[in-house]
Amino acid sequence: MPSPALVRAEAFCAAHGLRVPILLAPMAGACPPSLSIAVANAGGMGACGALLMQPAAIKAWATEMRAGSNGGFSLNLWIPDPAPSRDAAAEEAVRAFLARFGPEVAPEAGDVTPPDFAAQCEAMIEAGPAVISSIMGLYPPDLVARFKARGIKWFATATTVAEARAAEAAGADVIVAQGMEAGGHRGAFEPARAQDELVGLFALVPAVVDAVGVPVVATGGIADARGVAAALLLGASAVQVGTGFLRSPEAKISPAWAEALGRVQPEETMVTRAFSGRPGRGVATAYVRAAAAPDAPEPAPYPVQRGLTQAMREAAARGDDIERLQAWAGQAARLAPAKPAAEIVRTLWEGALALLR
Repeated sequence: MPSPALVRAEAFCAAHGLRVPILLAPMAGACPPSLSIAVANAGGMGACGALLMQPAAIKAWATEMRAGSNGGFSLNLWIPDPAPSRDAAAEEAVRAFLARFGPEVAPEAGDVTPPDFAAQCEAMIEAGPAVISSIMGLYPPDLVARFKARGIKWFATATTVAEARAAEAAGADVIVAQGMEAGGHRGAFEPARAQDELVGLFALVPAVVDAVGVPVVATGGIADARGVAAALLLGASAVQVGTGFLRSPEAKISPAWAEALGRVQPEETMVTRAFSGRPGRGVATAYVRAAAAPDAPEPAPYPVQRGLTQAMREAAARGDDIERLQAWAGQAARLAPAKPAAEIVRTLWEGALALLR
C-alpha cells in the first residue's frame, strides 16, 4: 500500500495535470522559457517570474512556452507595496557607497517605475496558464474571482502560518510554504517583518499543513531527492525548486554565478536588502558582506534600491564578476547539479520514490 506521502503527491499531480510533483520556482530574471519547457516536458510544472515584464513580454513568454511544451506552467507576480518613502540624503549615501563597486550612480537612478500591475494581471489572465501564483501578499478579491472564472488555480506563497491562513481565507487553492532557506527574495507580506520572521522549512511545512485545509507545496532549500522526500513526509503535496535548477544549461545564468552555486556552503549565503531593497538570500559576495558592515548605509526601499544598484549589477554581469553579481542562492545551492533540467527532474523524483517506498 502506498505511503500517505505518495498518495498526497499522486492526488496533487492528478489535480494539476503533472506526472511528477515538482514545480519550477518562478524566479524573476532567471526563468527563460527554455527552462520551463524542459521541466514541463519532464512531467513537472514550469514557471515564469513576471515581476519585471511588460504585458507584451508576459504574453510572448507564454506563447514560446506553449510552442515547446503542452505541459502546465504558472505565471507569478509580486503584490505591490505602497509607494516607497524617499529620502534624498539617505539615497546619496547609498550612491556614494555603490561608487566603490561600480560606475557612478546618477541621482535619478532611484526614480524607478515598475510595470503597471493591473496591466500585468490582464496579460496573465489572457495568457491563460494553469496556475497564477503570488508572492509578497494576496491578490484582491476581484482578481481571484476572475482567476476562478477562467479555471486558473491560485498558488499563494506564504512564509508564516498567519500568512498561510490569510491566503486560504482569501481563496488560495494551494499554499506554497517558503522556508527561510530559499534563494532570492523572501515572500513575506510585510517588508519590515521579512527579516524578523525567518522560519525554516522543517518547522514551517508541518505547521502550515496543520493550519490549512488546502494542499501545501514546500519550497526553500530543496535541491536533491532527500529534500523532496523529507518535504513530502512533513505533509507537503509537492515541492518547488529554484536554485536546484539554476546550473542547468536551460537556465542560461552567467558562468560565475553557476560556478559559485556549485561550491557555496549553506553558511556562505546571506539574506540581504542590498540589491533591491527587499530581503533576498544570495551568495555572500564582497558587495553583500560590505553592505552588511556596521558603517554601510541602510539600503533604500524597494524598488528604489534596485534602481540605484542597476549600473553596478549590469557592470558585474558584463564582466561576469561574482563579487558584485546579484547571485541569488538558496542554502542548499551546492547540491544543484550542472545537468540538463529534465535529468534533474528525473533524479529528484526517482530518488525521492526510492526513499519513500
